[in-house]
Amino acid sequence: MTAVIRTAGLTKVFVSDWKRTRTTAVDRLDLEVGAGEIFGFLGPNGAGKTTTLKLLLGLLRPSGGSAEILGEDPRGLAHRDRLGYLPENPYFYDYLTGREFLDFCGRLCGLAGSVRRERIGRLLALVGVEEAADLRLRRYSKGMLQRIGLAQALVNDPQLLILDEPQSGLDPAGRKQVRDLILELRRQGRTILFSSHILADAEMICDRVGIMSRGRLVASGRLDELLRARVRGVEFQAEGLAAPARDALRGRAAIFLEEGSRVQFTLPGDETQVPEVLALIAAGGGRLLALAPQRETLEDVFLREVQAR
Repeated sequence: MTAVIRTAGLTKVFVSDWKRTRTTAVDRLDLEVGAGEIFGFLGPNGAGKTTTLKLLLGLLRPSGGSAEILGEDPRGLAHRDRLGYLPENPYFYDYLTGREFLDFCGRLCGLAGSVRRERIGRLLALVGVEEAADLRLRRYSKGMLQRIGLAQALVNDPQLLILDEPQSGLDPAGRKQVRDLILELRRQGRTILFSSHILADAEMICDRVGIMSRGRLVASGRLDELLRARVRGVEFQAEGLAAPARDALRGRAAIFLEEGSRVQFTLPGDETQVPEVLALIAAGGGRLLALAPQRETLEDVFLREVQAR
């Protein structure tokens, strides 16, 4: 895997002379993000995600360790034309229209007029705000502003995108639009690093994730590796069970629902208990309708890793 982002022992300590305190926001972070992947950077508020992104962008100076982005020092300029960034709370000039704003960003990137015109039209279509291109940004909804923010992050045709909470504050439809856009950007060969606290969305689109807690990376890897081995329960559906068998299963189940002759119940634990339960159903005169292991979600892994620290 070719690393587009690499850190080794990256540390950031904030020192307050007034309060005489030292706060370690990022603690010896070792991280790699490979070319062409979507990497989700997850963690609760205050975990150190945004501070890490600012270190990678060269907006903060590290207290220790090292970082490399697109093969360069984050504080240098050589890689900036290959990098796009959307902050969590961006400020846009709301008296500009969407088209004017993107043109302004293109000028800042040194793009020629013909290149700007072609690229702005394509980006407006890509992020789905063509119809609002000539409206002032003060009239944009939160979702529209997020999409125009993504467009400005793409105006220089970057190789790497860094997005800080790109789905924050969006309704389900807006979140889906942003998810679809991120997947399309990966199909174009771009690398995307984004921080988020919306775990369901991260689970849908990420190739790999890293979970931060109190400044430390507490878990990292491919989603299939993080989730593959853990079963937290097994769900059964059956019908026609005699009362003694129902009572026996009810006493063992974490969830037990009845509707007429049908029952649905979940037993905590792994699949090793399945043969015993099937035998109990058969002995009780019942018929199995469905059986499904309940595997851990990304939220389960996240809560376990964060609460363990």
